[in-house]
Amino acid sequence: MDDYPLIADHGLIGDLQTAALVSTDGSIDWFCCPRFDSPSVFGALLDHGRGGYFRVSPSRGAYSVKQLYHPNTAILITRFMTEEGAGEVVDFMPVSRGLAATRNHRLVRMLRCVRGRMEFKVEIAPRFDYGRSPHELHVSEYGAVFTGNGMELTLHTVREPDDARPAHGRSVGGDIHAVLPLEAGQQRGVVLESFADGPPREIHAAEFQQLFDDTVRYWRTWLSRSQYIGRWREAVERSAITLKLMTYAPSGAMVAAPTAGLPEQLGGERNWDYRYTWIRDASFSVYALLGLGFTEEAAAFINWLRDRVREQAGGRSSPLNIMYRVDGSADLTEEVLDHWEGYRGSRPVRIGNGAADQLQLDIYGEALDSISFADRRGIQLDHRGWISLSTIMDWLTEHWDQPDEGIWETRGGRQDFTYGRLMSWVAFDRAVRLAAERGRPADLPSWTTERDKIYAEIMERGWNPERQAFVQHYGSDVLDSSLLRMSTVGFIAPHDPMWTSTLAAMDQELVSDSLVYRYNPSASPDGLQGSEGTFSLCTFSYVDALARAGRLDQARLVFEKMLTYTNHLGMYSEEVAVTGEQLGNFPQAFTHLALIDAAITLDRALTRAAHNAPPVAVGIPPRTVDEPSDPARPAG
Repeated sequence: MDDYPLIADHGLIGDLQTAALVSTDGSIDWFCCPRFDSPSVFGALLDHGRGGYFRVSPSRGAYSVKQLYHPNTAILITRFMTEEGAGEVVDFMPVSRGLAATRNHRLVRMLRCVRGRMEFKVEIAPRFDYGRSPHELHVSEYGAVFTGNGMELTLHTVREPDDARPAHGRSVGGDIHAVLPLEAGQQRGVVLESFADGPPREIHAAEFQQLFDDTVRYWRTWLSRSQYIGRWREAVERSAITLKLMTYAPSGAMVAAPTAGLPEQLGGERNWDYRYTWIRDASFSVYALLGLGFTEEAAAFINWLRDRVREQAGGRSSPLNIMYRVDGSADLTEEVLDHWEGYRGSRPVRIGNGAADQLQLDIYGEALDSISFADRRGIQLDHRGWISLSTIMDWLTEHWDQPDEGIWETRGGRQDFTYGRLMSWVAFDRAVRLAAERGRPADLPSWTTERDKIYAEIMERGWNPERQAFVQHYGSDVLDSSLLRMSTVGFIAPHDPMWTSTLAAMDQELVSDSLVYRYNPSASPDGLQGSEGTFSLCTFSYVDALARAGRLDQARLVFEKMLTYTNHLGMYSEEVAVTGEQLGNFPQAFTHLALIDAAITLDRALTRAAHNAPPVAVGIPPRTVDEPSDPARPAG
């Protein structure tokens, strides 16, 4: 399985409608088109022999590699050093103007020789529809066209009129193989375009450079809106760009990750498709986006969420699905790609997601918490949105006490998960506050009664007196790091003895040298074989909880240690193995959202401590007491 690069050995490029992963060996080995959740065109990440790839690398001899982002952009630079010279491959996807969904996307690959001489090898081997559909290749004077499964990819070449046509290309079994020799100072390249409006054409260097300059300008203008000036600016801003790359601009929805099938355990079966929008994950994005000052992006997601609330198309079990496609549709039928071997033999490779129809009651709390937080920042629901939300709250009044599948989407049966109850309490609490503060029509007596009943039930049944901790579900003694959010959402004061003893129990059982497990699968069977690594989201949530509890030195050390597990570009997957290797889908939005939240919380706490300022109101998260920083801005 040496043919597979490490998951962490990738960078991400994108145009806010789809994205591609580029490995340190210069290979685009994951690219779905025309959307994040479309079938793959290049999928060697999940099957190096049958998945397809687009590789640019030195044609001969040994070489070393360095990879970085062009400062403050999503433009990826892969640098190759050989005995003869040094060269660079500059990869990016130009961002389309406007928000309209389009089938037209461009992968731009600039090839530069910066010292001595460099001969690049270019290999383009698409495999349409996850490698299930054959394709045809038509070569012309200025490039080529690949067609298959209703998809068309056009290859344009970059050259000057007086070039001596240095590229030497040939067709090999429907793929393109070419060699391009360059001297120091020369720059050439290729553009691979989906559904181009014309045949392959010659692109001059000036036009090529303009694409680069425009893309630099776009990302730097966007990032300049960030208001974060704290201690971890580089990590926070790279996380912000990564999250932006995972946002589907036409709808404002954010995918959980741009990949599918990457394993939580090498050789195991925990291989899920994350190219969809989870209500939970995307709701968390509102905190991070508004915390950094990206109001437009937060408003776009609130609009997307408002539409799902209005539709209430979750099916028989609940008014909302836990996840949707980026356009808001809900067809996520799960299937297995039996013809693919999976990353390093990790099978099955799944597309679609069978957890979409699960009942996970916590999503209502996350949705209401984000809507409430956005409201305090001036992004308010309109009348229709409020009426639809009220209907959902009335449904929750009747159903919050049902067993559900829980936040981790276990497939071992429903339980009375404490986290689901906690977030149902949040849903009622935020709805009561919104109705009272905005004077909106609501059944306040009923909502208040249910909120208080949930509080009492969690304190009685979610608390295990033998463990001296809140536990995963009623009647168990299993700890669960999702409950790290109890103090964050204001359910319990961060210095309450019941909370500090819970945190101490987690310290002993779920924390491994600062890294945090979700729970212990052997103690709480989840219906799946195998184990998993520590969950990076939970580690950052642990930082947040420690900071709120006043354990600032420990919080800072855990945060700094966690930064050492990032890849060379500042990105995280879902989990970290015992070896330190990143596992799971990559990059994962949830992890980067939690990093931003933890950085903001910890930075504020450290600054407050440095100035000997009094703490904020105990037990109330800072985001629930912030005053609106923007004028009222209706969502929808």
